[in-house]
Amino acid sequence: MEKPYPLLLKPVLKPYLWGGDRLKKEFGFDAGEPITAEAWMLACHKDGSNVVANGALAGQTLPDVLQKWGYEELPILIKLIDAKAKLSVQVHPDQAYARLHEGENGKTEMWYVVDCAKGAELIYGFQKKVCREEFKKRIENNTLDEVVNHVPVQKGDVFFIEAGTLHAIGEGILIAEIQQSSNITYRVSDYGRLDANGKPRALHVDKALDVTVTDVPSRPHGKIGAVSAHAYGNERVLCECELFKVTLIDLDGEKRAKTDTVSALLVLEGQVSLGYADGEIKLSKGDSVLIPKDCEVTLHGKGRLIYTIA
Repeated sequence: MEKPYPLLLKPVLKPYLWGGDRLKKEFGFDAGEPITAEAWMLACHKDGSNVVANGALAGQTLPDVLQKWGYEELPILIKLIDAKAKLSVQVHPDQAYARLHEGENGKTEMWYVVDCAKGAELIYGFQKKVCREEFKKRIENNTLDEVVNHVPVQKGDVFFIEAGTLHAIGEGILIAEIQQSSNITYRVSDYGRLDANGKPRALHVDKALDVTVTDVPSRPHGKIGAVSAHAYGNERVLCECELFKVTLIDLDGEKRAKTDTVSALLVLEGQVSLGYADGEIKLSKGDSVLIPKDCEVTLHGKGRLIYTIA
């Protein structure tokens, strides 16, 4: 069996109808489609899994490699999302509901706003508490927009989207998303848009009514996260919960890292080398690496990185 080593991953590209071309133009992700809505940068899921791009295991799928290494499950999925148009108003179930009704994980996620257009906004929960009956009625009579919470966004903002939180990414926003490994979405509104076959996209109102938390979100959002200065640059903790810890690293020097669980690195800007016991990987904007547990790595260079511990 090949000794575990850091895996450079090829992204899985999704041409959803609301996407744009920033992932192609700015990150070089090109699947031959005019639209690239999402790039799955770390994914081990039935709807999309990465292929290894480096070392002795190059060309093998991430699920196959992790199975050989004895990993039962990769609990996280990391994406870059280019919302040229606004996404549907949607909600994700928690673990218990998803396991019972869908046979897979629930979906709690966090967003880091990589960039956004002037005046961009997103939907984050409700302005006020509403009851289930009012929620249902407003979906039916198309007045939901009157009670949802529209939040202006700026580059660098952070949002924690706990399972059950109604939400929608607005147009003109580029997001890095760290989430549970799940692809369950219950849409309650898609603005009457048609899919590639000219049919309205499916809604999932009954299930959304089951799982949506209709209280006002209590978690802080925006320019949150403690920043600490180090000899190798600055770190900002974007999110720390029972599912994952996400840190933004502005690297300018050399940093060592090692964890007893799987971790992941996503390069947003700059040039960075990742050294490990048996080699080195040269990384630039848009590169994504899975770091096995108990593998010590050294990061050297200058760049902006998202470092996730599962």
